Amino acid sequence: MQDNNSSNHIGFSPIVFEDSEILILGSFPSVKSRENNFYYANKQNRFWPALSNIFESPIVEDIQDKINLCKLNKIALWDVASQSDLKGSSDSELEKSKLILSDIEGLLHKYSNIKKILCNGSLAYKILTKNFSINIPIIKMPSTSPANVRFNEEVWKNELKKDI
Repeated sequence: MQDNNSSNHIGFSPIVFEDSEILILGSFPSVKSRENNFYYANKQNRFWPALSNIFESPIVEDIQDKINLCKLNKIALWDVASQSDLKGSSDSELEKSKLILSDIEGLLHKYSNIKKILCNGSLAYKILTKNFSINIPIIKMPSTSPANVRFNEEVWKNELKKDI
């Protein structure tokens, strides 16, 4: 497990499958996610409840069930940053931190079935579009973070269910 008091944090490996069609990119794992060693682990984050609801699945709590939900629905997960000196979970602090970016272009080259990217929040979108030249659709989605009072699950449903 990652030491969250250290000055350098490593993100997670991508969750991706040969038939993944949608890549959901966050910015960097929160403190709770780093403590639990998996994406969107803060119980207040709306990510997993929203995906469960959108895909009419029972609420997923176990990591393997979360991975299976992604696989079944051809979703890949990753973060735009693979390493950071971020101490907390705030995107405003992440923006000021030292980041090492993930190899998004390499992932897209290897998994050519990915047809669009959904950025979970403004910061992921900003970092991605500023630092990468990608020629598939990139959509800025409302953040699933509990800090986002304007979260709209319908927007997520429309993009996840839309034909690619």
